Amino acid sequence: MQKIDEEALAEAYNRALALEKSGDVDAAVKAYAEVLAIDPEDHGGAAVRIASLGHGETPDKAPDAYVTTLFDQHAGVFEDVLVEQLNYHVPMMVRQRLQALKLGPFERVLDLGCGTGLTGGALRDMATDLTGIDLSENMVEIAHEKDIYDTLYVAEVVDFLEDNDDAPFDLITATDVLPYLGGLEALFFGAAENMNPGGLLVFSSETLPDETFAGRNFMVGPHQRFAHHEAYVRQRLDAIDFDVVELTEITVRMEDGAPIAGHLVIARYRG
Repeated sequence: MQKIDEEALAEAYNRALALEKSGDVDAAVKAYAEVLAIDPEDHGGAAVRIASLGHGETPDKAPDAYVTTLFDQHAGVFEDVLVEQLNYHVPMMVRQRLQALKLGPFERVLDLGCGTGLTGGALRDMATDLTGIDLSENMVEIAHEKDIYDTLYVAEVVDFLEDNDDAPFDLITATDVLPYLGGLEALFFGAAENMNPGGLLVFSSETLPDETFAGRNFMVGPHQRFAHHEAYVRQRLDAIDFDVVELTEITVRMEDGAPIAGHLVIARYRG
């Protein structure tokens, strides 16, 4: 593996951020391209930032190295920032909607992108057996200390779904996973492959006004996270044998004092 010149990387990245902040988009994009040349694995998410500025190809997902670095770095303060500062309550929304629709309890539950265990904690009493997956080892360590999950894995969610040989699940959750994925085919197909017929897939996504998508199925939004068009989400679910039980418009979180619009989706696998 090629050794990264950390000093050159930091200089290029800081210069790119400063140019972006100053509004010089073309120069910022050029600087982010330099960052990518120094660090092809893209620990800093330069490709996502270039896309958020409206340049380059929209990547199919956020780079694994970027997601791992981002969440490893923030694991210790993750819950305080997400819940207290960004007003993130999606895990409790999931619980409330499942209860309102009289769905559950569940024998086997898989929590994709489990983080520090917010969704696992919200659903623990609704699950006989609870498995959590996350790409960030630091996040999984915190979840492990809480003793919420019966099983925990450090893995990329689609890779896990492709390789998993364990018994199928009755409920698969993916809260705050889609903002780091563009194309949804692999995720939905993997969920279907690991699910009992009649099982549920529950996930949150971020979205933007129709005109912003300009005909695209998904795009990187202004906060470097992927936003998905509702029609695309519905079409992909249907193509992979899921029926939408409920799609609710929600505020996913606050960002810079403004609400981030999204969807909470409950889908049933036809099998």
